[in-house]
Amino acid sequence: MRNMDLNMGYMFFLSIVAAIGGLLFGYDTAVISGTIGQVTEQFQLDAWQQGWYVGCALVGSILGVSISGILSDKWGRKRVMILSAVLFSVSGFWCALSPDFVHLVWARILGGVAIGVVSIVSPLYISEVAAAQYRGRLVSLYQVAVTIGFLSAYIVNYYLLLYSQSDVVLKTSILHVIFVSEVWRGMLGMESLPAILFLLVIFFIPESPRWLIVTHKDGKAESVLSRIYRSTQVIREQISLTKSVLIEENRKSDWSILWQPGILKAVIIGVCIAMLGQFMGVNAVLYYGPSIFENAGLSGGDSLFYQILVGLVNTITSILALLVIDKIGRKKLIYYGVSGMIFSLIMIGLYFMVGEQLHLPSTVMLIFFLAYIFFCAGSISAVIFVLLSEMYPTKVRGVAMSIAGLSLWVATYIVGQLTPWLLLNLTPGGTFFLFAGMCVPYILIVWKLMPETAGKSLEEIEQYWKNRV
Repeated sequence: MRNMDLNMGYMFFLSIVAAIGGLLFGYDTAVISGTIGQVTEQFQLDAWQQGWYVGCALVGSILGVSISGILSDKWGRKRVMILSAVLFSVSGFWCALSPDFVHLVWARILGGVAIGVVSIVSPLYISEVAAAQYRGRLVSLYQVAVTIGFLSAYIVNYYLLLYSQSDVVLKTSILHVIFVSEVWRGMLGMESLPAILFLLVIFFIPESPRWLIVTHKDGKAESVLSRIYRSTQVIREQISLTKSVLIEENRKSDWSILWQPGILKAVIIGVCIAMLGQFMGVNAVLYYGPSIFENAGLSGGDSLFYQILVGLVNTITSILALLVIDKIGRKKLIYYGVSGMIFSLIMIGLYFMVGEQLHLPSTVMLIFFLAYIFFCAGSISAVIFVLLSEMYPTKVRGVAMSIAGLSLWVATYIVGQLTPWLLLNLTPGGTFFLFAGMCVPYILIVWKLMPETAGKSLEEIEQYWKNRV
């Protein structure tokens, strides 16, 4: 398809709006890292309670991904994004005003539900409005937004901590508690600002044209597509192609489609790469980065500043991956990136084992941490949501993505819950060696079982899996 047939500006606008959900995902996920020490001290949490404070939002995420596919297939992608924005907003205010640890946990669970929902529906929406030759880059906008959310959380945590330590006294007692004496409340509560923005801008985008076709609203679908594609012929071809695939699917129930040998294989592969990706260390760094840096002898303020550098590298690398993902391809990015992750994780493990004896400065560990983030952000983090949004049939794409997303969040919960225990019992060095080992099966699965999807239409990818027995 020629670029002159596309309204690139409008397609980019739709993708940007949906990607704001990724920013909220990133903020809610990463903001916890700067609050763990304060909340642990205030509520006198032990190691397992600390893991529950981190992991409770992931329980919500599991619930969110469990329902998001069904809801998005039934209600449409747009309405479900609105739901996620409302949940993020309420969660942020509730965290800031929680009277005790129980309320804080429930507020975090609610935010986790929003994370789970948006992690499915936002990349799904982008994949369904994007032209094939730009789909990888546009879906990657979501991952870039996630990393911007990470970075925003680290910056907010750092500067709010500095502000709270500046002996400032706010006249309003509730504001003094939120932003000074119990500053973790302000860190968690700031999420409400982008959440309200997300809620407002969603009303300026249309429903997914592919979902409209699935629900027999061809007129509305054609109207949406006419704003994305300038050529009437291209619009008709797109509608015809989607319908031809649906005709075959309509002969079977939605769930029976998932049990077709080729489609079932795609679902199982999606589950495997979603789960393994979480056991390769990325979430341990995101959630417990400051704690890990403090284990290396840094102060709380220094550890939060190091986390900002981690977030900055994460964001810049994600942008670079966005620019090349459709040119290099998904699989090559994973080959290069995961190989670099293995090397970086081994070096981090060695630092914790022999760094003190060799009197190595903490900047050595920081260099390997940043290298790990560079390789991770440029490969598995950039590719995972692109692949999951591409792999499945239109009629059951929401449900199939939810299955893969559910497995992702179950694995994320396990990692979040176990990391304090692993750091304590396996030591930081042993923990990072474990993460390095988990990279090996991931790269083998992608090498042997995954097709290259760059440049292919969603319908072509679907036919590929149906032809695999």
